[in-house]
Amino acid sequence: MQRRDFLGTNALALAAGTFAATDKLVAAESQSADQAKQPNQLAAEVQMQFMRPEQLEAAGRKFPVVYVPFGLIEWHGRHLPLGNDAIKSHGILVKCAERFGGVVYPPVYFHAGFRQEHLVPVLTDLFTRLKQTGFRVILGVSGHNVKEQIEMIDKALAPVIADGTMAGLGLWEITLSQGPESNSDHAAKWETSNMMFLYPELVDLTELGDGPLNLDMKPPSGIGGQDPRKHASARVGERNVELAADALGRKAKELLDSLPESQRSFNLEAVSPGHWWMV
Repeated sequence: MQRRDFLGTNALALAAGTFAATDKLVAAESQSADQAKQPNQLAAEVQMQFMRPEQLEAAGRKFPVVYVPFGLIEWHGRHLPLGNDAIKSHGILVKCAERFGGVVYPPVYFHAGFRQEHLVPVLTDLFTRLKQTGFRVILGVSGHNVKEQIEMIDKALAPVIADGTMAGLGLWEITLSQGPESNSDHAAKWETSNMMFLYPELVDLTELGDGPLNLDMKPPSGIGGQDPRKHASARVGERNVELAADALGRKAKELLDSLPESQRSFNLEAVSPGHWWMV
């Protein structure tokens, strides 16, 4: 399923047109207020690349789950960063780990557009190394909402979880939270709102101008969904991120609890030379 099919399936509004003067004023005031805020602080102590060995080991022993965010470098309108999908999924997973525990791996920018006969074994190797680090659950979460992306993650996970000593699953970031307050699109209301909450300094709605904007995924805007100038806000993004993070955390706990009791503890004697070295 292509992204445009995903958008259609979820009945996202696709409309273009100019705003009334009041709409433009409200949108401008909302953008000004949102962008004046500092970037949302994401806890460094749950992000693997920033952790010290004792922090990694402590987190694993408390909740032996590792979250792996996936995305790609792709057009997301003129107002959002090209790495939006991975940045989005990473931010949601950090918020998840802040609440539920576990460790977040750095964003992975390899995607289903690469030759799968080469990429899937590499991802299997990554997941195997995370398993050898002691984790019992791997959640591979993609901010790029096409089914091929999830198929790629699940295929790479299959040989790693086959022995039943760990669990793993591939998901879109909003698979488990999708509803009136949590959804996705392409650089429109939802993705723009996420960035306004997580990284407001990376969003520039003025790049979209104030004239007609096509919202059907086609050139020239390449945006699909509701007009972000009218519908996006940091408040919408905060709620979306919160609901997605909570749903993913509950799924991680469910997967851990599904394992035999003897397989639910961090499976490494120590994060130190002689027992572990690198992922």
